[in-house]
Amino acid sequence: MAYQIVWELGFSHCAAVGAALLILIENSLITQSRLMLLESVLIFFNLLAVLSYLKFSNSQKHRPFSPSWWFWLMLTGVACSCAVGTKYVGVFTYLLVLGVAAAHAWHLIGDQTLSNVRVLCHLLARAVALLVIPVLVYLLFFYVHLLLLCRSGPHDQIMSSAFQASLEGGLARITQGQPLEVAYGSQVTLKNVFGQPVPCWLHSHQSTYPMIYENGRGSSHQQQVTCYPFKDVNNWWIVKDPGRHELVVNNPPRPVRHGDIVQLVHGMTTRLLNTHDVAAPLSPHSQEVSCYIDYNVSMPAQNLWRLDIVNRESDTDVWKTILSEVRFVHVNTSAILKLSGAPLPDWGFRQLEVVGEKLSRGYHGSTVWNVEEHRYGRSQEQKERELELRSPAQMDASRNLSFMARFSELQWRMLTVRSDDSEHKYSSTPLDWVTLDTSIAYWLHPRTSAQIHLLGNIVIWASASLATLVYALLFVWYLLRRRRRVCDLPEGCWLRWALAGALCAGGWAVNYVPFFLMEKTLFLYHYLPALAFQILLLPVVLEHVSGRLCRSQLQRSFFGALVVAWFASACHVSNTLRPLTYGDRSLSPSELKALRWKDSWDILIRKY
Repeated sequence: MAYQIVWELGFSHCAAVGAALLILIENSLITQSRLMLLESVLIFFNLLAVLSYLKFSNSQKHRPFSPSWWFWLMLTGVACSCAVGTKYVGVFTYLLVLGVAAAHAWHLIGDQTLSNVRVLCHLLARAVALLVIPVLVYLLFFYVHLLLLCRSGPHDQIMSSAFQASLEGGLARITQGQPLEVAYGSQVTLKNVFGQPVPCWLHSHQSTYPMIYENGRGSSHQQQVTCYPFKDVNNWWIVKDPGRHELVVNNPPRPVRHGDIVQLVHGMTTRLLNTHDVAAPLSPHSQEVSCYIDYNVSMPAQNLWRLDIVNRESDTDVWKTILSEVRFVHVNTSAILKLSGAPLPDWGFRQLEVVGEKLSRGYHGSTVWNVEEHRYGRSQEQKERELELRSPAQMDASRNLSFMARFSELQWRMLTVRSDDSEHKYSSTPLDWVTLDTSIAYWLHPRTSAQIHLLGNIVIWASASLATLVYALLFVWYLLRRRRRVCDLPEGCWLRWALAGALCAGGWAVNYVPFFLMEKTLFLYHYLPALAFQILLLPVVLEHVSGRLCRSQLQRSFFGALVVAWFASACHVSNTLRPLTYGDRSLSPSELKALRWKDSWDILIRKY
C-alpha cells in the first residue's frame, strides 16, 4: 500500500519502491506486526483508506460513476470505519480523509462544466459513501459483537447495572425476576452510576469515624458510610417510610415515586443514613455522611432524604430497579449524596469516601445511584432479616436493554474508563517519540538473554522528521512566491505536491499532535501510525529535491549517491537491531551494550 499510495500521488516508481522498502525495514513496524498488536491493524486500515481515496480521486478525472469509481469510494468509507473500529485514534485519519474530500468537493462545486444535477449527484455519492456507510458499518461491528458476546465476563463491573443485567450469567443470574418497582420496605443495593475510580456500592459497617482525624479536625464519631467496590451483605439498605415503623413491604406494595421523602436503613445494623453540618473526612468543604448513632452529643438525627429520579419521564414516575437513576437530596441541608472517590485511610479500610455535596453543580454521575439488587422485605425481626439479606433472591422476570442503549453505553465507557492512572515503567511523552528517546521491552527469554524490544530505526526516524520539516519549509516558500505571482512549479506539479503534503504530512500531524492533549499513559507505539505517514513523505521529498532543486546533472548524481549511502546506513541499522526485533538468538552482555547506541552517543557528546 505504501508503494501504491506514492504511485497514485503521481511520483515515480523509484520513489514508490523507496517508500515500500522503508516500511519493510523499519524495526518498530516489524516488531509491532510480528506480535500482532493493534497498531499494525490500525496502520493497515489508515493506509487503505488513503489509498482507496486516491484511486477514487484519480478515477474521478477519467471515469466518474464507473464501477471502479464506486468501488474505491465505498472502500474508502469502509476502511475509515475499520480504522475507527480498531482503535478510536483511527478517527484522526478518518477526519483527514473527510477534510481532503471536502476540499475536492468544494472545487467540484465551482466546476462550470458540470450541471447542477451532476454536482448534486457527486455530493450525494460522497455523503453516502463517506458519512452514512462508515456509520452503518461501525454499528454493524458492534451489533455482531454484542450478539456473539452475550454472556457475563470478568470486567462487566465497569458497565451499568442495566447493561450487566442484559448479559447471560453474572448479574443477570442474580437479578433475574427482581421486582421492578421499589416500594416502602424494599431491600436494595445502591450502585454509583459514575463508577469512578472503580464501580462501587453504598456501604456501611459497625466501625465509626475516629473522634479526631490526623489533621486535628473532629468528627461525629458515628457509624461510617462508604462506597465499597465488592459485593457484600453490608451493601444492603432498606427503603423506609418515615411515617411508619415497619421495615417490610405491605400487601399490595406501595411504590416509591419521584419527590417522595424516604429514610434509608442499613440492613445489618438498622442505623439510618444521615448527614449533617460536619466536615467530611477527606473533603472538608462537603458534609460527613454517617449512619446515625445517638451518643448524647446534642447532634439530632437528620435522616430524611428526598428522592429525585434523574431520568424520569414525568413527575409521577415510580422508582424502578436498575432502570431509574436517582439522587438523594437531604431534606434539612439540601446536600446531595455523592461519591467523592477519595480512598479513606486505614481506619476506613481503604474504602471510598461518600459525602453530602452542599454546592450542586448540575448533573454528575457521582451524585447518581441506581438499584442493582432488589427484593421485597418480608421479615420484621432483625435476626430473621439478617438471614434474609444473606440469602439469594429468587423471583421471576427479565429486562433487556435495546441495542442502541448498549451500544451508546459501551462507546462511552471505552472513551472514559481508565484502568490505571499510575505511571508505567515504559511510558513516555510525545516529545520522546520524535527523538526516539524511549523504547519498550516486550519479551525476555526466561533462561537465555534473548529478548524483543520495540525499537525504531534511528536513521529512518531522524530522516522522516527532517523530511517533514523540509516539506513544511518548501511548502511555505512556494506558497509565498505563488502569492507574488511567481510559480516555481507548474500547476499540475503544485497540486500533486500539495496533495502529498495534505495526506502524508497531514496524516503525520493528525496522528501525532492530539496526543499532546490527552491525559492518559502514553507509549512509543502510539506514534507508529504517524510514523507510517512520515515514511511515505520521505521519498516524496527526496524525489522533489532531486528533480526540482538539483539544477545540474552533477548535482543530481551527487545527491543520488548520498541517497544510496543513506539507504545503506538505514539497512545496516535495521540489520544491527535485528536480534532485538526478532528475539531469535541469545545476546552476550557485550553485544547488548553495543546495541545501546544512545548511551554511547550521550557519552560522546559529554566528552567533546
